[in-house]
Amino acid sequence: MELLVRQVGHWQQGRWSGVASASELPRADLVYRLIQDIADLAADAEGQPRRVVPRLDNDLALADQLRVVAADLLAAGPSDDVLARATAEVAATRAAL
Repeated sequence: MELLVRQVGHWQQGRWSGVASASELPRADLVYRLIQDIADLAADAEGQPRRVVPRLDNDLALADQLRVVAADLLAAGPSDDVLARATAEVAATRAAL
């Protein structure tokens, strides 16, 4: 997760709005989708209902949102299977960017 945050943490708005190389989605949408997926995994691990992560107006906040949901997931004490799924989703997102 930290590798992805370091990869995108310095991006400016133009880079976020560009289309990801392995997808037809803007990079910001691809990372937001990952953020929501990680948040869902954290909610499931906590036994809580899933909640929609707010899509902020400023894409520059996406790296911070990713840090927060990753910390939430780790704090929930997820199973190894859940951590493996999260790791796979992060790797797929990095590859798509």
